[in-house]
Amino acid sequence: MTDSINHTSPFLVAALYHFVSVPRFESLCAPLQTLCEENGVKGTLLLAHEGINGTIAGRDAGIEMVLAYLRAQPEFTALEHKESRASKMPFLRMKVKLKKEIVTMGIENIDPNKVVGTYVMPQDWNALISDPDTIVIDTRNDYETAIGTFRGAVDPKTKTFREFPEWVRQNTGLHNKPKIAMYCTGGIRCEKATAFMKEQGFEEVYHLKGGILKYLEEVPQEESLWDGACFVFDERVSVEHGLKEGEHKLCHACRNPITADEIASPLYEEGVSCSSCYHTRTEDDRLRYRQRQLQIALAKKRGQKHIGT
Repeated sequence: MTDSINHTSPFLVAALYHFVSVPRFESLCAPLQTLCEENGVKGTLLLAHEGINGTIAGRDAGIEMVLAYLRAQPEFTALEHKESRASKMPFLRMKVKLKKEIVTMGIENIDPNKVVGTYVMPQDWNALISDPDTIVIDTRNDYETAIGTFRGAVDPKTKTFREFPEWVRQNTGLHNKPKIAMYCTGGIRCEKATAFMKEQGFEEVYHLKGGILKYLEEVPQEESLWDGACFVFDERVSVEHGLKEGEHKLCHACRNPITADEIASPLYEEGVSCSSCYHTRTEDDRLRYRQRQLQIALAKKRGQKHIGT
């Protein structure tokens, strides 16, 4: 952790993943759900045969309890996590889910424990992506790249991670330079993306260890090659250098991040539409969203949180 992280914010956010064979993953679901709830921890954890992935938030003691429990399991003794802070609880509930993959690429037999790219520490990342022999690829989706990216990076403009393999197959120009450098939010997508690239015949494949989050934590802003904010999958919406909370809000109709300028747009209606989704939704959709927004407002007036779809 760096001094730039605001330690006075009351909630600790822990992002984690670990690829490892877990044949008994189903048996971990219920006790993990109970432990989180008993310790006031919220967020999402995904369990699968291939490991664990997720982000959780809570008071420091609660997060420490959950992490200690996980590391006490023989499969997760080497589990690493990344920390940031939040001024308010960034999740509405706790969900422990059983999945086929802990990050969904949809390609069989991709195993980062068998083949993966070369890890690059945040302090060495600038030199790699500034090398003219390197193609830099952002493996995130279009709504994430829209608010921030590394300078000179190629944006595949994917809607989901499932689209990434086909994008690689269609872009033969990726073979024009000897080095491929890849990055994502916390590192997990690059585990599978680099494994896939290696299997496609790319030899020099690198990825940013700890992802954008670790880079923003450790690399001083005056040395940074990152422009914008980093989208995160919780109510903070985005974080910036030093992992301080960003200024983006979330359109609860399309789940895209929006800026203050977009909120000022005549196409924006809280919980109903924004400039990104207005023309892709029907009037029936907007009527339904308005009803949901009304229920949220009523719950807030009662001092409650509305937990809905």
